[in-house]
Amino acid sequence: MNESELDPSSVDDSERRQAFRLDMEKELVDILWINDQQKSVQRKITCLDFSRGGLKLDCDHIIPLHTKVTVVFKVANPNSQNLYGTVIRCIEQPNGYFELALRLENQTAK
Repeated sequence: MNESELDPSSVDDSERRQAFRLDMEKELVDILWINDQQKSVQRKITCLDFSRGGLKLDCDHIIPLHTKVTVVFKVANPNSQNLYGTVIRCIEQPNGYFELALRLENQTAK
């Protein structure tokens, strides 16, 4: 494996543009996770970006790295979709919110 395979910043713009991506700017989703006190937490937050491998979210709450998260699209709809992911990035923004990056998984959250 060469260095460019390990560094996502080395992927050129044409390769990024070919990847599956949906514009989810300002789409509200529900997220659920288990906090450090083993309590279930649910938040309605904004989805900023959705690609085949993951999601970028804007959250008012810090969620630790490696936390398993369930994302529910259109929670009020009987045909709502659940996706399961793991927090791989949580960066505080100047506005006090946190930019979360989730890596999607094929398994159910526990």
